[in-house]
Amino acid sequence: MRKFLVASIVVVCGWTVFAMTSGAQEDKKVAIKEVMAVAMKGGLCKKVASGEATAEEKKKLAGLFAALHENKPPRGEQASWDEKTKALVDAANDVLAGKEGAGANLQKAANCMGCHSAHKGKG
Repeated sequence: MRKFLVASIVVVCGWTVFAMTSGAQEDKKVAIKEVMAVAMKGGLCKKVASGEATAEEKKKLAGLFAALHENKPPRGEQASWDEKTKALVDAANDVLAGKEGAGANLQKAANCMGCHSAHKGKG
């Protein structure tokens, strides 16, 4: 009986911790720095734009750019940020959907200096 009680307590505590941490993960935004590290510096965007990416990589990039769009710009106007990041989201989704010329549009939307000169913060 004692083993059953201890096992029950362990299970209940485990589910409680799982429920608390999984909810916290859903609410957490992906930081701009994380998106840049994987999508741009990590070469995922270039791979997707060139047509060499797998379906999973295309989906990952679309998700990263959607997360980027949800962030606030470190500096500059929100409207400009929304325009530039929405272009990335749309281009990545077009590649995911297999639209003609989507890779070239993604490459054009991923203009680093166009965004960095207006929005990159310090560091």
